[in-house]
Amino acid sequence: MAAAASLTLDRVESGEPLPELAIDVDVSTVVLGALATRDWRPMHHDKDFAVERNGTRHIFINTPHNAAYFERYITDWTGPKGRLGRIKFRMKDSVFPGDTMVFHGTVDGVRTDDTGCGWADLSLWLTVGDKTTTECTASVALPVGENDNPWKRTRENWKP
Repeated sequence: MAAAASLTLDRVESGEPLPELAIDVDVSTVVLGALATRDWRPMHHDKDFAVERNGTRHIFINTPHNAAYFERYITDWTGPKGRLGRIKFRMKDSVFPGDTMVFHGTVDGVRTDDTGCGWADLSLWLTVGDKTTTECTASVALPVGENDNPWKRTRENWKP
């Protein structure tokens, strides 16, 4: 998915689908994500432990790594001025090496808050094959015009 140079609120419509993002997962993907998030629990790097102790088919992506992928998906769509305000997700199943994660999304609505900040409310989901492994909702701030930058909003002008 190519990042938008400067996605602005006026270019987003409710009901609009986001482009899909597919990512192939391998052992290194899982282990490096666990290391980056300082998650030393063995089910994220030790296959024998994951299979024999946890009863899973392999090591699997941890929660912070999953969240980071959703953040990437959102900001790949918005471009560099998109600023995540809120995110909430529910993991329903694990993602293992050999899986291809596919991220999907739609715009639920667009709005401007009382400070003039523009928002896109999103429904997102991650699939592996025909199974939805994670469901997510998010609100992301978008510029309301070419000269606006949500990253410059502070204190009373930032109300995620």
